[in-house]
Amino acid sequence: MSIDETTKDDLAGSLYEAHEAGEPIDALTATHDLTIEDAYEIQSSVVQQRIEDGATVVGHKVGLTSDAIQEQLGVDEPDFGRLLDTMFVEGRLVPSEKLIAPRIEPEVGFLIGEELEPPVSYLDVLEATQAVVPVLEVIDSRVRDWDIQIQDTIADNASSAMYLTGESATSLDGIDLSLEGVKLYRNGTLEASGVGAAVLDHPARSVAWLANTLADLGQHLTAGQLVLSGSLTPAVDVAPGDALTAEFTSIGSLTARIESN
Repeated sequence: MSIDETTKDDLAGSLYEAHEAGEPIDALTATHDLTIEDAYEIQSSVVQQRIEDGATVVGHKVGLTSDAIQEQLGVDEPDFGRLLDTMFVEGRLVPSEKLIAPRIEPEVGFLIGEELEPPVSYLDVLEATQAVVPVLEVIDSRVRDWDIQIQDTIADNASSAMYLTGESATSLDGIDLSLEGVKLYRNGTLEASGVGAAVLDHPARSVAWLANTLADLGQHLTAGQLVLSGSLTPAVDVAPGDALTAEFTSIGSLTARIESN
């Protein structure tokens, strides 16, 4: 049963304050029986508060795109969050002051060239994509110790924090993103590797899922938006001072450093 609007507002306020203070809270699902719909409404409220602070929505991120994480949370489909311009990291130094328990994920970012109207297939996504860029997404949880259910991460804007993009944008001509590989290094040590097929068999399928899901909510992916399609590897824990490098097979590489406290 869905919770009432006052409770949703209170939970959204708690997540917003946790984000602003960099202090974790207990899982929402520990004390409330949330539906998926409740969680997305809470996410929208949190995002709206950040918009009122001056942020702008510039795209979306898709999470829970691997079989392993879906099995861990007991779900059979991804989730999504909103990308805000204030989440973009200029340069290569990731601010760490408000991060709680950050992790890093290497992803393929899709620069959408034209609006996607449902029903959307992965081939439609490929045709509508202007270019792809290498991405490092910093995920974080405002829920203490990452002790989350699917409703918690959705409400928490899909556990998003910040993201960086590479300087090169690559056309999809001649590239099979299901075979796109990546190696993720932390402080010079290889921590994880993976391929695009780990993301719903093809990263464009992730974007297609997003486009169709947004359409059910009366929203659309539009030209100029960026979509982070999901991690090619398991998330890697990071700490202040860590140096990170993601080397993709054909779409470029990027480096970053987590700011020291």
